[in-house]
Amino acid sequence: MQTNSYARAPRFDFRKSLPFWLIVPTIVVLLAIQVYPALYTAWLSLQERTPEGWKFVGTNNFTRLFSTALFKESIGHTIIFLVGYSALTLILAFIIALLLKRNVLFSGFYLTLLFVPWIIADIIAGLVFRLLVAPEYGLLSGILQNPNLFPPNGLSVLTAARPDPWIGNFPFPPSPAMVFLILAATWRALPFVTLLILAALQTVPGEVLESARIDGAGGWQINRYITIPLILPAMVVALFNLTLGGMNGVGMVFSLTGGGPGTTTYVLSFLLYNIGWTQLAFGRAAALALLIAIVNWILIFSVLRITRVNERSR
Repeated sequence: MQTNSYARAPRFDFRKSLPFWLIVPTIVVLLAIQVYPALYTAWLSLQERTPEGWKFVGTNNFTRLFSTALFKESIGHTIIFLVGYSALTLILAFIIALLLKRNVLFSGFYLTLLFVPWIIADIIAGLVFRLLVAPEYGLLSGILQNPNLFPPNGLSVLTAARPDPWIGNFPFPPSPAMVFLILAATWRALPFVTLLILAALQTVPGEVLESARIDGAGGWQINRYITIPLILPAMVVALFNLTLGGMNGVGMVFSLTGGGPGTTTYVLSFLLYNIGWTQLAFGRAAALALLIAIVNWILIFSVLRITRVNERSR
């Protein structure tokens, strides 16, 4: 009996490769809207526009950016904004979530009201808050411009100068416009963070809280030593979202203060907008965009590491 000396050719099994073909559209979309813009931004950060076309300048865009006083000032404004906005939002969201967890009267109505800021775009929310303090017709302008409440001549939020800094050139205390910007951003982000913390509070065992009350623990002690540690992962996620949103958001600054008065509310995201679309210096704008992206990646990896350490410690 003669045997066949040729090896049998493997047959193509379409079923095994089907998962790959199903995710091909997603891969193409990611390459088109994420990978290509990132690579183009990296290339653009090394270029400078001249009348003859694009010219390679190496790291000159980064050097010019670092030597700009407004860039250094914007870093300070960004730190103040992120710290104030994140801290105020987390504190208010935690308090509101505790109240809603107690099933107070009309709690469903309050939950519905919480969604109102969430469905409004940043730029619209900024316009609404600007109308509140407009000097001529603002709803709060009559109170703010009362010299008896804000001596000697009242307070104009959108035009008041920033106080003298306490530490070197670091822009603290912030201007009234920056404080108002923090309040507006907090109002905008409060619904999401409140619902996130409220969902985490629902997972706290009632037996643990009841045992703590029987042992004589007060409300502050229960929240400090039991509630907050148990919902810490949710609060870390909330802080992560707040930080990334505050770092990259520009609509609120654009519509509320426009970076003013002067440059007292220039944060990095608004500086990026100003360099790119006002000065049309796309090379320096790309360099700043890369720096912001690096900060975002550092924040992402930090949150992931904190989350993993928290999971291992359980």
